[in-house]
Order: sequence, then structure tokens, then C-alpha cells
Amino acid sequence: MSAANSAHSVVVPSPSSKRIAGTIVVLYALITLIPLVWIFLTSIKSPPDSISYPPKIVFTPSLEGYCNLFTTRTRQTPDYIASLPAPVGACDEVTRKRNMVIAGPSNFVPRFVNSLVIAFGSTFLAVFLGTLAAYGFSRFKVPLADDLLFFILSTRMMPPIAVAIPIYLMYRELGLSDTAVGMILLYTAVNVSLAVWLLKGFIDEIPREYEEAAMIDGYTRLQAFRKVVLPQATTGIAATAIFCLIFAWNEYAFAALLTSGEAQTAPPFIPTIIGEGGQDWPAVAAGTTIFLIPILVFTILLRKQLLRGITFGAVRK
Repeated sequence: MSAANSAHSVVVPSPSSKRIAGTIVVLYALITLIPLVWIFLTSIKSPPDSISYPPKIVFTPSLEGYCNLFTTRTRQTPDYIASLPAPVGACDEVTRKRNMVIAGPSNFVPRFVNSLVIAFGSTFLAVFLGTLAAYGFSRFKVPLADDLLFFILSTRMMPPIAVAIPIYLMYRELGLSDTAVGMILLYTAVNVSLAVWLLKGFIDEIPREYEEAAMIDGYTRLQAFRKVVLPQATTGIAATAIFCLIFAWNEYAFAALLTSGEAQTAPPFIPTIIGEGGQDWPAVAAGTTIFLIPILVFTILLRKQLLRGITFGAVRK
């Protein structure tokens, strides 16, 4: 009886293994959150506090970093500042304490909007084209399908810097340099290989009998794809969209090489924020904090689909 009571299932974890796994997950989460917390704390420090050594853990919060991020400032004489009317808003007040005045808005908002347009636009195109291509490879007899799939995957293996110069020369000739359309097409081309490979696995798990039954009922192939396959592949599409968006949102090398003004995104712009006397670290941290919000919100909204998509097909009955 004692041996029978001490036995446990190999599938259901024991209480001790649950505690150990939970502790490891919590420690890992805390370690990964430390850089993000430090960035946020730096964004609400004053410039002297942000470069103090040893680093200050206890400090007086300041919105100067966010004010410097969204505005451009010019230094003025104390007499000129004293002749101005009362400051309007917290940013105006903080700026005048540094003997400066707000000259106008900064370029952060246009760069942030460029990131939104380029990242979400390329993600939509990559997932759309990847879904069609994956469905074709999964449902039809494509000549040399294995070779074509390997070729598509091989484009993902290539380091981007290897083709940076040819792409730059090609874009310059086609007039696509420093344009949102050019960046969307480039990121789509890079992401479509990942989308095809991920979505093909999801579509392979959807039984063909569903589509055959729909076509027997009078649906066309396109209608069966739209009304039967796509709802079943929603989790895979969501997971693929998140991975494609993360790449397009964080990409730096191509954005720094191919854009400089009109289509420049936030990643190459944020490190160039210069304050008086050097790098404006609170403004850089503020820009990084705001830059993290869209991808965080998008991932949280699709977290259920992401978890189901990652484990889709892992357990077979």
C-alpha cells in the first residue's frame, strides 16, 4: 500500500516539481524585467541623476526626459526668460528652470508614426502573402515543393548586412530610398519566408475533409478557404503576426541605412537624441519606454492566440 501511495503519474507533475518550476519562472521573469524597469526609472530621472555614479535608486521623479523627447529647446538669457509670461504646462516650467525655452515639437512623433505604418503594414502583407503561399504548399501538388520551401527558408538564414549594399543601390535607382513603401516592401520580403513556414505547419494540421465537405455543399475553393480554413488557422495567423511585427518593429540596420528623414523609424532616431553637453539619457529612455508600448499591447491582446498557436498540434489524440 505504501508503494502504491508513493507512486505518481509521469504526466501530472508532483507538488515539489511545481514549486521548483514556479520558482524558476518567477526568477526568470524578474531577471528579464530588470532592464525594462531600469529604462523606465531612467526616463523619470533628471539628466544629472541619470548619469550619477553610483547610480541613484532613490531620486525625485522628473518629467524632463519626456519633455525633452517631444520638444526642441533653445538656451536664452535669464533676462529674456524673466520677460516671458508665466509658463504654460509642466514642460514649459521644467525647461525654463534650465534657462531654456521650447522652440517647437521634436521629430519623435513623426518617426513613431513611421514605425507604426511600416511595421504594421509589412506585417499585414507578410501574413497575407504567407497564408496564401502556405495554403498552396499544403493543399496542392507543387512541383519541387521541398526545394522551394528550403529556398524560401534559406532567405531567412542570410544575414541582412550581406545584402545591405545591393539593396541600397537598387533602392536608390528605383527611387525607394527613404520611403515608407520601400521599407514596407523590404520588411515584407524578409518576413514572408517566416510566415510561409510557420503557417504551413498550422494549415497542415487542419483536416482536408472540412474543405471537401464545404465544396460538396456548393462552396468554391476560395469560399472554403475563407470560411473554413481561415477561422481554423486564426491562432497560427496571430502567432505569425506577432513574430513578424517584432522583427519589423525592432529592425535597425536597414532603417539606418535606407532612411534618413521622411521615412525614418524610431529605432535609428532614438539614439540620436542629443541633449546639452552630450547624450540626453532621460529622453532616450523615455523614447524607448514609449516605443515598447505598442508591441506590448499587441502581444497582450493576442496572448491567448499566441499560446494556442505555439502549442497547436503538439498533442495528438
